Amino acid sequence: MSAQIWQHIIVAVIVAAAALHFCTKYLPASWRRRIVHTLSRRGFDQARLARLFNTTSSCGDGCGNCGANQSATSAAPGDSSKPLKRVIKLHPQR
Repeated sequence: MSAQIWQHIIVAVIVAAAALHFCTKYLPASWRRRIVHTLSRRGFDQARLARLFNTTSSCGDGCGNCGANQSATSAAPGDSSKPLKRVIKLHPQR
């Protein structure tokens, strides 16, 4: 093989790695869960994909039985171990 073909192969591998990194870090969680669900239906290992994409293993149909669709508002109101919202207080000077 010529040197130019190897250069194209190396560039393609680098671009694929950069795209994978982008997908695992910067996509919204719902998209990452959908990617994990779609790839697991194609025969890939769901547990490994869930770890790679930083999501939980789920069926992906959105039924809510697995805990993937829990929101921050479902916590008890008096529970101070996990804050529901972060509030920035502003003190205007007049």
